Amino acid sequence: MSDGIFDDAEDVVGVLTERIEARFGMDMDQLKAAVTAAPLANPDATDVVKWHGLLVEAQSVLDHAEDDLLAALETQPSEVDDPTMGLAHRVNAAVTARDGRALVVRWLLDPDAPGKKDLAAERLARLRPRTGPAVQTSAPHRPAGTPVTATAGRAGRAVR
Repeated sequence: MSDGIFDDAEDVVGVLTERIEARFGMDMDQLKAAVTAAPLANPDATDVVKWHGLLVEAQSVLDHAEDDLLAALETQPSEVDDPTMGLAHRVNAAVTARDGRALVVRWLLDPDAPGKKDLAAERLARLRPRTGPAVQTSAPHRPAGTPVTATAGRAGRAVR
């Protein structure tokens, strides 16, 4: 892989999978299991697993689009018809999606990537999901026999 364009687009997923496994010291199945068991334990691992899954999905879509295009091209005479050209556009879109997701995975794996050590990165870090609810999400406990009082509006007047 070069900086912006993948040299061997055929094995983008394989190369990035190896980099992920080396970074986290376990194979992808183990990493997925660890993230599933404790998604908040390592937010970096959680993000990488999520985007790796999206990358694998995009590669699968690309593989199917390429197979469909090749099958159509085998039946074409010298000129390509509109439906086959539509398949070619589908392949191009699938390549773009796959490469975009691969770039996100590369960015997530690079601790020195642009945007990871500046003020914006610090602000984004504060926006990460909380480990617990910010406000109480269940009704407060009230002893048996205590009447429930409903209120209306901001004034707190009782509803009749």
